[in-house]
Amino acid sequence: MGMGNDQYGQDYTKAAARAIEDAIRHSSIPMFDALGVPHTAMQVRVTIGAQDPGAVDCATLAQKLPRGQAQVTAVKGGLNVTNPDTGNITVIATAAVEAFLDPQLARPEK
Repeated sequence: MGMGNDQYGQDYTKAAARAIEDAIRHSSIPMFDALGVPHTAMQVRVTIGAQDPGAVDCATLAQKLPRGQAQVTAVKGGLNVTNPDTGNITVIATAAVEAFLDPQLARPEK
C-alpha cells in the first residue's frame, strides 16, 4: 500500500505515480532470486484510488513499473483537500500493488 500527492498541479497521474513508488519502497520479493525465476514472470496488478479515476493515465503508470507484466486500474478513492484560504486543491492518491507468480514456476524441479 502506498500514498502520494500532488500539492499544486492537481495532477492525478503524478499523485498516483508517487503512491506506487511509496508502495514499492515498502516491499521486497526476494523469492525470485531464491527460486531462479525471472522478474518478467511476475504479474503486477496495481489499483489506484483517486477522486477522479478518469484523470489517471493508467497506461503510462504501467509502463513505468520496474518489474513484471503490469496492469494498472483506477477506481474512485483517494482524497481531494481544498485549502480554504487559497482554493488550491491537493490531490491525494492511494495505491495497492499486488504481485502474482504462476505456482508452477515456483515449484523446484525434482
